[in-house]
Amino acid sequence: MSVPEDEDSSSPLAQRWPRASKFLLSGCAATVAELATFPLDLTKTRLQMQGEAALARLGDSSREPAPYRGMMRTALGIIQEEGFLKLWQGVTPAIYRHVVYSGGRMVTYEHLREVVFGKNEDEHYPLWKSVIGGMMAGVIGQFLANPTDLVKVQMQMEGKRKLEGKPLRFRGVHHAFAKILAEGGIRGLWAGWIPNIQRAALVNMGDLTTYDTVKHYLVLNMSLEDNIMTHGLSSLCSGLVASILGTPADVIKSRIMNQPRDKQGRGLLYKSSTDCLVQAVQGEGFMSLYKGFLPSWLRMTPWSLVFWLTYEKIRELSGVSPF
Repeated sequence: MSVPEDEDSSSPLAQRWPRASKFLLSGCAATVAELATFPLDLTKTRLQMQGEAALARLGDSSREPAPYRGMMRTALGIIQEEGFLKLWQGVTPAIYRHVVYSGGRMVTYEHLREVVFGKNEDEHYPLWKSVIGGMMAGVIGQFLANPTDLVKVQMQMEGKRKLEGKPLRFRGVHHAFAKILAEGGIRGLWAGWIPNIQRAALVNMGDLTTYDTVKHYLVLNMSLEDNIMTHGLSSLCSGLVASILGTPADVIKSRIMNQPRDKQGRGLLYKSSTDCLVQAVQGEGFMSLYKGFLPSWLRMTPWSLVFWLTYEKIRELSGVSPF
C-alpha cells in the first residue's frame, strides 16, 4: 500500500487535483486579462448608464445633457475629472469575480465536454454539444460570482456619484459587501442574478463555444499546430461573437444591478429584466441595447486574447493538457 501512496504523493499537483488546478490556473489567467483591459470595462459601464430613461421617475437629473457621448470622450472625461487611476475603480471586486467566474465556467465546461457529453468516435466535438456546454458553464460560473459582480458594477459608478455631488455609498470593497448584505440580506447579494446569468449564457456561448470550435477546426481541418497562432486566431473570433451576443444582456444586467432600491431591497426602476428591456427600447430605442458595444468589443477581444494565450501557456507549464 505504501508504494502507490508514495507514487501518488510524488505525482504533479495537476494530476492529483485536476479540477482544482484548472480552477486556479483559469483564475490566474483571468486576473491578468482583467487588469489589462479593465479601463474599457469601466468605460462600457458608464456608457450603458448614460441617458437612462427610467431615471425620469426619480427626478430631473436624467433631463440634463449626458456629460459623455462616446467611448473616447467618456474615457477622457473620467481621466480629467476623476483621475487616471479611477479607470481601475472597482478592479478589486472584478478580480474576485473573475477568479470565481472563470474558474467555475472553465471547470464546468471541460467536465461537460469530457465526461457528460463526450466526443464522437472520430474525436470531433459537435457544435450543439459545445453550445449547450458553453451556456451551462456560463450560468453556473456567473451564479457563483454574482455577489462580486454586483459590487463591481456599483463601485464603478461611485466616481460619477461624486461628480454629481451625491454621497459615496461605499468606503471600499469589503464595506460594499457588508452594506449590501445589511440592506438586502443574502438575497441582496444576488440582485440582478437573472439577467446576469442570461448574459453569461450568451457570452459563453460566444466565447467558450467559438474558441473551442474554431481551435479544433483549425487543428483538425487546416493542419495547424496547437500553438500560439491557433490560440490567437481562435480567441479573436470568440471575442467578437461574445460581444455581439452579450452586449444587450450586459446593458440590462448593469442597469438592474445599479438601480436604487427600497428598504426591502426591491428595485425602484425595474420590476424585472423584461421590464428593463421594454423600458429601454421604448424610452431610448432598440440601439440602446448596444450602448457601450464598442468598448465592450474592444475589451472583449483583447480580454479573450490575453486570457486564452495565458491560460493555454500556464496549462502547458503546469503539465495540464491543452484546452
